[in-house]
Amino acid sequence: MTPLGAKLRSLRNAKNISLKEMAKGINVSSAYLSALEHGKRGKPTWFLLQRIISYFNIIWDEADELQQLAEISDPKITINTAGLEPEATELSNRLAKEIRNLSKKDLFFLYQEIIRRSKG
Repeated sequence: MTPLGAKLRSLRNAKNISLKEMAKGINVSSAYLSALEHGKRGKPTWFLLQRIISYFNIIWDEADELQQLAEISDPKITINTAGLEPEATELSNRLAKEIRNLSKKDLFFLYQEIIRRSKG
């Protein structure tokens, strides 16, 4: 599941809306919406995101949050390490190979560490 998918599911559950109802309301198939929630589809288009925001009557900060979640919810990313240190390429490849074997605790630790170190 992607960060956007988790948020969409949370919004639906909070308002007791079924996947099928929401799919109809935003004019997509329930199969597509399910795949979007589960991370089997890439991030939605800007237009679809606007329909989702409108569907839930989301304003300002929460709409910005949803847009930011969409930006970080592409389940099939590519990391370009051209021109970087060899360790960057190795790290990217190891992460791609091993990410499924990491626990939620390990993933959270790595996430926090990257955030901490990237803010210098």
